Amino acid sequence: MDSAELVFAGIAEQARMVRDGEVSSRELVQACLERIGTLDPRLNAWRIVLADRALAEADQADARRGAGDTRPLLGVPIAVKDDIDVGATTTAWGSAATGPEVARDAACVVRLREAGAVVLGKTSVPELTVWPFTETRTFGATRNPWDPSRSPGGSSGGTGAAVASGMVGAALGSDGGGSIRIPAAWCGLFGIKPTRGLVSMEPHTDAWQGLSVNGPLARSVADGALLLDALAESKPERPFADAVRPPERRLKIAISSRKLPGQLPFPKLDAECRAALDHTASALRALGHEVVELDPDYGAGLFPHFLARYLRGIKDDADKLPHPERLEPRTRGMARLGAAWPSAAVERFRRGEAAVRERIWRSLDGADLLMTPSVAQLPPEIGRWEGRGALLTLNGVAGFVPYNAAFNVTGDPAVNVPAGFSRAGLPLGVQIVAPHHGEHTLISVAAELEEARPWADARPPIS
Repeated sequence: MDSAELVFAGIAEQARMVRDGEVSSRELVQACLERIGTLDPRLNAWRIVLADRALAEADQADARRGAGDTRPLLGVPIAVKDDIDVGATTTAWGSAATGPEVARDAACVVRLREAGAVVLGKTSVPELTVWPFTETRTFGATRNPWDPSRSPGGSSGGTGAAVASGMVGAALGSDGGGSIRIPAAWCGLFGIKPTRGLVSMEPHTDAWQGLSVNGPLARSVADGALLLDALAESKPERPFADAVRPPERRLKIAISSRKLPGQLPFPKLDAECRAALDHTASALRALGHEVVELDPDYGAGLFPHFLARYLRGIKDDADKLPHPERLEPRTRGMARLGAAWPSAAVERFRRGEAAVRERIWRSLDGADLLMTPSVAQLPPEIGRWEGRGALLTLNGVAGFVPYNAAFNVTGDPAVNVPAGFSRAGLPLGVQIVAPHHGEHTLISVAAELEEARPWADARPPIS
């Protein structure tokens, strides 16, 4: 099996092959490193590759396997987004403003290692993970393997590009306003934003005023579920991997393309993104589910609620930096916008979070799930917002990604499910949302869709 076949096999199959002695962890890591060396000069998905460390960890994993170790991700290479601490490396956050190496792994990285995974390296992000595109003055632009003139999204853009191109089988991202779901949609991946609190954010506390969570990006539902099992701080009664089968009952699924009230500029939904929603709805009906057009009641205050916490979170992060003077002017502008929100206003919004969540689900007339477009537009061109200030960029990106932020406010789990391709060959996706702790249902429905219209074998031109 060549390096491409090994990596594109995915982490569930890689774990099985290591467990059964069909391949060694060292061979898997070498396959990833070979592909990184070939592909990353064109994509710039990696901020740092820990080649020597990963090979040493692979050798340790191979020795453990020989001694009978059966951990679920033993010897499997995983990438980590560069806003998450990996011990003895810098967490650069896409910036020259950050400090020295950190001493310890973040709690979720500890979970990966406890499951036996090998940390391959850290993937690129926009500065302070602010944007749904991944371009920085310090580290350059990350490109989409389906069309390198376009963005893979953000802020988990390097993660999306690395997994989609087959430089690694799956990876860890984070999501404070769509940052897992957006790259998953634009790179043709399955991405999971879990229920807030399911995956630890330590050493971050209250990341982005509680909006942000960590979670997986993978090519297949099985891989995403397996990685979520490894990451979960509190293990569910039934493993998420066990949910990779059709739902046990007929579900009621509401579909909507409604934007948040008060969101400007008015987001225009691309016809192909709308068609992806409609085609997925038809597929779900054919599978026996009740699918109804029903707009959720987001309430007039949901968009300012998100905006206040998002901007204040950026200010909080900027205030902790050792060299804030090195931030890009646009990022400094975003921090100034965050400073304009009084703490009392942010706290008032946060106290209303439960009411927002309850209003949304109450308005859906007993629906088990809500499905929306993942994004409103196809991925933007590299450099589209180059040289723009904070407000112009914020207004520009808002029209591309109007469907994600509501569920960072509510803390509900949400996934991106691949939904075919545009006429130009770019991935399309839909977002499916569940009430709190509904990951099993999301994984089950996503697995049912994947079985009906498989997507994991599709490979981008740069792969």
